[in-house]
Amino acid sequence: LQLHNFNKMAGPSWKLKICCMGAGYVGGPTMAIIADNCPDIKVTVVDLSAKQIAAWNSNKLPIFEPGLMEVVERVRGKNLFFNTNIDAEIQEADIVFISVNTPTKTHGIGAGRAANIKNCELCARKITEVSTTSKIVVEKSTVPVRTASAVQRVLDTNDKGLSFQVLSNPEFLAEGTAVDDLQNPGRVLIGGPLHTPEGQQAIETLASVYAHWVAKERILTTNVWSSEVSKLVANAFLAQRVSSINSISALCEATDADVTEVSRALAFDDRIGSKFLNSSVGFGGSCFQKDILNLVYIAETLGLPEVSEYWNQVVLM
Repeated sequence: LQLHNFNKMAGPSWKLKICCMGAGYVGGPTMAIIADNCPDIKVTVVDLSAKQIAAWNSNKLPIFEPGLMEVVERVRGKNLFFNTNIDAEIQEADIVFISVNTPTKTHGIGAGRAANIKNCELCARKITEVSTTSKIVVEKSTVPVRTASAVQRVLDTNDKGLSFQVLSNPEFLAEGTAVDDLQNPGRVLIGGPLHTPEGQQAIETLASVYAHWVAKERILTTNVWSSEVSKLVANAFLAQRVSSINSISALCEATDADVTEVSRALAFDDRIGSKFLNSSVGFGGSCFQKDILNLVYIAETLGLPEVSEYWNQVVLM
């Protein structure tokens, strides 16, 4: 899967063609920022929901993020497109992002804790079914470690002799600052099969997309498992800080100390910093608890009860 093959596939006008499966909170903004920074790349977001796609094509986007409308208006119809032509767009793409929901399982093994990766597997099946050329497949959804193996197994069932390279490229977005988080990321993480020339080529191809606007030293490459774990652990560490200050809040109440003053004192320590040190009734956002429970479940299934119990305490606090 050499780079010159991609250029051949992409045709004369576009350096690369990207298709993103999933027009939700992650897929839409991420693809808009890529398109805005990469005029030589065609970016298409596809979704089963015609209503969701219609909203992305309107002047009232399905999600609100400061600055997002301006970005979308700059590039929509130029090199950013939203449609429901899933099969055709996958066939045309060099890189396919999977950016679909991975909710907590509601029944079966791991119910209430494990992430349900059914949507990711359905995307992989669709890619396998309709592809006529080799592709890079990128996990953008937050997934349990080893999901890339499940996706790769599905892709390898193709009987057309196609080669698919599966990469992990987790998002690190916060609600309300998504555009800035994407435009000025602390890091871009790309995990893939470092041990094969094809895997390295795929990683370099995806890195070259981000290199349009992200400094080289902020684009980190790891093996695919490290990337999958890093996303879960990043959320777990942030939630742990909230749980830590909440536990200190109880101590402060019992001793007439003021938790706000304690937080401020901690924030001035460079080793600790000021973020995620506000005491509250728990942690907000849609992902922290979901991802920690997933981590708890993974530790349990790997026979690591101490690790599992430790992270479970973070949720309880």
